[in-house]
Amino acid sequence: MTHHVSETLVALGAAFLVCGLVARAGSRIGLPTIPLFMAAGIVFGPHTSGPVLVGNPADLELVARLGLVFLLFYLGLEFTLDDLTSGGRRLLTAATAYLVLNVGGGLVLGFSLGWGVSEAFVLAGIIGISSTAIVTKLLVENRRLGNPETKTILGIAVLEDVFLAFYLALLQPVLSKAAGPREAVLGIAVAFAFLMSLFLIARYGAKHVGKLLASADEEVVVVVFVGLAIITAGAAELVGVSDAIGAFMVGLILGATARASRLRDLTHPLRDAFGAIFFFHVGLTIVPGDVLAVAPQIVIAAAMTTVLATVAGVIAARLHSFSRVQAANIGFTVLTRGEFSLILATLAVGAGLDPRIGAFAAGYVLLLAVVGPIAASWPGFFSRLIPARLFARSPAPPPNVPALELDVGVGSLYKLGADLLQVRVNPGSALHGVHVAELRLPAGSTLGLLQRDGATSALKATTQLQTHDVLVLFTTPEQRHSAERRIRAVHRSGRLATWRGDTGR
Repeated sequence: MTHHVSETLVALGAAFLVCGLVARAGSRIGLPTIPLFMAAGIVFGPHTSGPVLVGNPADLELVARLGLVFLLFYLGLEFTLDDLTSGGRRLLTAATAYLVLNVGGGLVLGFSLGWGVSEAFVLAGIIGISSTAIVTKLLVENRRLGNPETKTILGIAVLEDVFLAFYLALLQPVLSKAAGPREAVLGIAVAFAFLMSLFLIARYGAKHVGKLLASADEEVVVVVFVGLAIITAGAAELVGVSDAIGAFMVGLILGATARASRLRDLTHPLRDAFGAIFFFHVGLTIVPGDVLAVAPQIVIAAAMTTVLATVAGVIAARLHSFSRVQAANIGFTVLTRGEFSLILATLAVGAGLDPRIGAFAAGYVLLLAVVGPIAASWPGFFSRLIPARLFARSPAPPPNVPALELDVGVGSLYKLGADLLQVRVNPGSALHGVHVAELRLPAGSTLGLLQRDGATSALKATTQLQTHDVLVLFTTPEQRHSAERRIRAVHRSGRLATWRGDTGR
């Protein structure tokens, strides 16, 4: 027993270390971390030649599920119930269009493969539902939580999870050989009652739940909110609802309390560390040889999903009067598939359905886990594939980011031969997290002042910018436009703006 525990600890530590090193290498060239974590799981897993860090993926399963819980819990903290319901009919229409297109497309593909009727309905779920965990990670990683279209993306993801609860209940006669429709209807009723209870608590009881966190001791606060997140996720799983939506809902409840900002800060390290293990664990379960056997079906499914997700993004963007780039951002962010697809495939194979479903789901998830984050990271480039005539011809805002507030003042400074630039770091701006030295302003530009949380201090090269900061810079009139362009480029594309081809024009 002790030997098994020590092996598991070594494997877990090695997984953390590998994920950290891979993420560090990827960040230097601007690659998203999600496919890198999954690739690391494949390379160092039991199904490939070479060093094996984790021989049995089940050893990390519990830690991986905690990663899913913390990813969705953090996402819930970022938003309020009003944020997710303010879309009203437009959001419901957008989510319905997404589900009809993708689940319907998956069902058609399932029947066309000829693997069986039960298999076709399972494939519809595998293909039709996006990965809430990866969607969450992409929004955080690309600093888009403050974007206008993010509420639409999250609304679609949440409604997908609600649909998922009902879909799983409908599939129970197939997956668990249930007695019949009566058992399926009972499962739907229980899932719906549980979700409604959480919605009512989020709406009317958040302040009472928040009293559980009324402590000045951070240790106590962390222990309590971790307990709340895990127990709610577990209860959701018990009643047939995704543990992901359970964690999201308790985050939504606590996000409506006065301590939401503090909880976000405390959750950050848990989200990042355990989230990495979740995606690493997904890679551990993929068997490359089995995946190659169904590679043509995987490529067809991925291409179909890309087209249908893009169409759904265009529909959602038109409903909300968004731009073509925002349409691409919606479609590509919800393109990825993940935890639900793999879980559903595992249940299907365990129920005696066609074993090719498992390999198909693994390869399909991996392919979209690579394509999705790359496309979502550069929607401005890939949006060119969407016909511009589908959108109004009014000038579109800068790609995927809120408007940059930048004022130029020269009146009182002309005698000094200097211009003043005032920049506000809005939510969603890639300026967040950038050190001032990384702005690499042109010669002749001088650091000025920083206003943060009502206090003003001198800007330094080592100052790390944060959302809601206001910074004042001085530059010569000749270099003013160059400084503006550089700031706009970093605002849109981060510290790697030049590498990504963004010149700020």
